[in-house]
Amino acid sequence: MSKGASESVRVFVRCRPFNKLEKSKNCDRVVFIKKEVNQVQIKVPGEKDRPPKNFTFDGVYNPGTQVEVYDETSHQLVSNVIDGFNGTIFAYGQTGCGKSYSMMGVLDVEEQRGIIPKSFNQIFDTIAANTDKSKRYLVRGAFIEIYNEEVRDLLSKDFKQALAVKEHPEKGVFVQGLTHTVVKSAAELNVIMEKGNNNRTVGFTKMNAGSSRSHSIFILHVETVTHNEQTGDDQFTV
Repeated sequence: MSKGASESVRVFVRCRPFNKLEKSKNCDRVVFIKKEVNQVQIKVPGEKDRPPKNFTFDGVYNPGTQVEVYDETSHQLVSNVIDGFNGTIFAYGQTGCGKSYSMMGVLDVEEQRGIIPKSFNQIFDTIAANTDKSKRYLVRGAFIEIYNEEVRDLLSKDFKQALAVKEHPEKGVFVQGLTHTVVKSAAELNVIMEKGNNNRTVGFTKMNAGSSRSHSIFILHVETVTHNEQTGDDQFTV
C-alpha cells in the first residue's frame, strides 16, 4: 500500500535483455518498452504489417537499474510497513525472465543488489535515524519455500520437512512451526537470506541452468513499541 496512492495494488513490468542462448539463435525481439507512457508493446514475429498489442502498467523498465526499480516500486511500500501497514512485493514470470535478479540481485555488488536486500538497508537505516527514545523496534525474518504443494522452512535444520498451513481467527493464515529469527542489522538479514537460498530446490531448465524449482517467500516482521511517559502505556505496531 502506498500513502497518497489511489490504489493499493500496483503492477510493474521489467523486460530483461537477450540472454546468451537467445543471442546465439538470433532471436527476433517482440517486446518493446515505451517508458514515457508506461506501455509494453508486443509485436507478432514475421508479421510486420500487423499492428502491435499495447498494454499499460503503473511502470515499465527496459530493464532499468536496480536502484531505479527499487525507488519507484518498493521504497514507499517499505516505509509504510515500518509505519505499521502490511505490504507485499510479488515477482511473477516464466523461468529465466529475471525474477531472482530483480528480487535478490548480486549481494556482493552494491549497485546490483535487488529489492529484498535494499529493503533490509532501508529498514535499518530508518531505525538508526530514529531519535525518539520512547520508540523501540524489533525485526524478525523468516524464509519459506513452496515446492510440490508443500511448504518448507528454509531456515530450519530440517528444511526438507513439510509444514502445515493454519488459520487463526485473530492472526489469520500462518505456517505452523516456522522459524522466526530476530535480527539487529541488514547484514544479519543478508546472512539468513543467503542461508535460505542455499537450501532452495534448484534444477536445470532450457532457460536457466540453475533455475529455482519452487516459489519462495521472505517474510519480515517489523514491530514497534512506543512508550507514553504520561500514561505509562505502551503502544504496539506490527
